[in-house]
Amino acid sequence: MSAATLTPEDELAQRFARIYEREPILEVRGLGKQFATGSGVIDALRDVSFKVHRRELVCVIGPSGCGKSTLIRILAGLETLSSGQVLVDGQPVSGPGRDRGMVFQGYSLFPWLTVKRNVMFGPEMSGHPHNVAEGMARQWLELVGLSDFADAYPHQLSGGMRQRVAIARALVNEPRILLMDEPFGALDAQTRAKMQSHLLDIWKNLDITVLFITHDLDEAIYLADRILVLKAHPGEVQEIVEVPVPRPRSPAQFSSEAFRATRAHIEALIHPPVEHSPEPEEEPAPASTMIRFTAVDDNVE
Repeated sequence: MSAATLTPEDELAQRFARIYEREPILEVRGLGKQFATGSGVIDALRDVSFKVHRRELVCVIGPSGCGKSTLIRILAGLETLSSGQVLVDGQPVSGPGRDRGMVFQGYSLFPWLTVKRNVMFGPEMSGHPHNVAEGMARQWLELVGLSDFADAYPHQLSGGMRQRVAIARALVNEPRILLMDEPFGALDAQTRAKMQSHLLDIWKNLDITVLFITHDLDEAIYLADRILVLKAHPGEVQEIVEVPVPRPRSPAQFSSEAFRATRAHIEALIHPPVEHSPEPEEEPAPASTMIRFTAVDDNVE
């Protein structure tokens, strides 16, 4: 079958076949996380299992309290698991490592260091000489479009620019996996859209695998190859959704049939319809007791 005669379904199947042919970079097996409280032990995550393949972009979404941030902190090695395994390139994760870069929702930059010195911090801590670390920082600042702001301080930058610095700082050590915990959640809508497009540009041009936590359905569908949908109390894998929206992605696809259908499906998973009991007979509305502070003839209705 020629490329010209492929149906959208054929193209989708071929795209995911190519993804699944790549080796798994990240593998989570039966992950569980428990917290002890005054009233007993709480399961935050239970039997979470999934794989992320090389150069894949996977989003994690779910209702509040499903353990998204706990999951990504465990993957980053910042928090211990209670059961199961996390493997990166087949090796168990026992703590933070250079194979994983982390970007938080808060910019987590050192306010007393310039943009360049913030990005240099990782390479210098790893033992690189100052001039080598500086060269690495300049390279990554150019990639994220902030070369002209190398000598600025974080408080002199906009929110989107600070998050780009945080991304450069996470990438400067050339990790295998970029972990992102709602990195654009604090940005305004316009800046958020720009950062989503910027992330896709970075991802397309680097040998990097991305796992991205979000609470925004549109963001997840726009960015991801697949979406891991968690349910809450405890956090468990409800479904792993293959996103049928073709790549390359653009904001115009938000109104496409594939995008809207995927959104409706995930929305139903996260917020399933509730069966309502028969409504009681309607009672008359109580008389208003609001005190009026305007002239009687000054109506807005």
